[in-house]
Amino acid sequence: MSKQFDVVVIGGGPGGYIAAIRAAQLGFQVACIDEWKNAEGGPAPGGTCTNVGCIPSKALLQSSEHFDHANHHFADHGISAKDVKMDVAKMLGRKDTVVKQNNDGILYLFKKNKITFFHGRGTFANAIDGGFEVKVTGKAEESIVGKQVIIATGSNARALPGTPFDEVHILSNDGALRMGSVPKKLALIGSGVIGLEMGSVWRRLGAEVTILEGLPTFLGAVDEQIAKEAKKAFDKQGLKIELGVKVGEISNGKKGVSIAYTNAKGEAQTLDADKLIVSIGRVPNTIGLGAEAIGLQLDERGAIVVDGDCKTNVPGVWAVGDVVRGPMLAHKAEEEGVAVAERIAGQHGHVNFNTIPWVIYTSPEIAWVGRTEQQLKADGVAYKAGTFPFLANGRARALGDTTGMVKFLADATTDEILGVHIVGPMASELISEAVVAMEFKASAEDIARICHAHPSLSEATKEAALAVDKRTLNF
Repeated sequence: MSKQFDVVVIGGGPGGYIAAIRAAQLGFQVACIDEWKNAEGGPAPGGTCTNVGCIPSKALLQSSEHFDHANHHFADHGISAKDVKMDVAKMLGRKDTVVKQNNDGILYLFKKNKITFFHGRGTFANAIDGGFEVKVTGKAEESIVGKQVIIATGSNARALPGTPFDEVHILSNDGALRMGSVPKKLALIGSGVIGLEMGSVWRRLGAEVTILEGLPTFLGAVDEQIAKEAKKAFDKQGLKIELGVKVGEISNGKKGVSIAYTNAKGEAQTLDADKLIVSIGRVPNTIGLGAEAIGLQLDERGAIVVDGDCKTNVPGVWAVGDVVRGPMLAHKAEEEGVAVAERIAGQHGHVNFNTIPWVIYTSPEIAWVGRTEQQLKADGVAYKAGTFPFLANGRARALGDTTGMVKFLADATTDEILGVHIVGPMASELISEAVVAMEFKASAEDIARICHAHPSLSEATKEAALAVDKRTLNF
């Protein structure tokens, strides 16, 4: 007889493992199925985020930033460092160690919360009385039954039509994290989060990096003023970004890749590179899920159709994270996972999409929450704006990193904060204050009146809030 569970979670990434833990905390008997494998073939829960996304990319960004500082910035601090070399194999080894620590941490949390873990692929077999039969295909094949099922199968890298990933010369985010040496010339298609972060890593290590972007504007989802400030910094670093290009034929040879494209002026160009990273977005991972076995509705992209509460068209089946609508962000998946577990328990789980922060972990970092200035203009919202540069912040000067600014956007009548946008040092940490403020519907004046520690980067946040009322104190 199949093992019976109150809740079965398919997928052990940020949405899945967090949903499983919260469901277990609420008293349910929970199973989680995940098929990720480590180098030895063992379980590696954590999904794309832990294995080939957020966590390993941050490890490489940190290593490459140390290298960059040693080569270009230590001297400013009176530190002499000559003949600094990067051991790429050791850097990758450290990255793998960080990943494994996270994998093992999740397995520990499953054990701590008495969650039954199945290592394999979860596929719907059929709907039965009182639940759903899910087949687990791993080293062995078995079936389990869940009264409720949460789908958290994530997403996969989108390939260019007719140009599959070989992970040798044409790389997805996976291959980009595993390059064994620094390429002399590196090309990227797509100037989104993955493109900029991976481009930054390998540029710091000595690669000549060119990013080809089809859109005519840089980081169109980012506040325009912030995006322009970031572009200036990237240009200064030597990260070559071409906008408004149309990519043509890509030739993959023994020694590298040749990319034919038309630039923004309509001129035919050819870019030769040792490696090409394609980062043009991601697609929902529903292949092999067995959606048809239970009549689960998918949209034209292959995403699972859900309502505002993450309910699918099949009662008792839920879906969260990259596999449904909304931003493909690990923390969004986590919040949905918690909310769904609480809804199954009869509680009122809630996710506020208006206060989900976004971060790009380049140098300078870029982070934002809420609406951009161009969105407010398009919506006809009357607003006030205030900015403060890190150039005028004492802590930033002491750090030796004064690039960028903090920007506040507030309602012209009520002063409620509508958006906060940051480009500069530690933006990923600074944005949390703005998220809290917006969640409590704070005004810019509220932040302006709160005492911030001195000297700290957070003072730039206070000063930007003061700037909304044109009364900055240090600029």
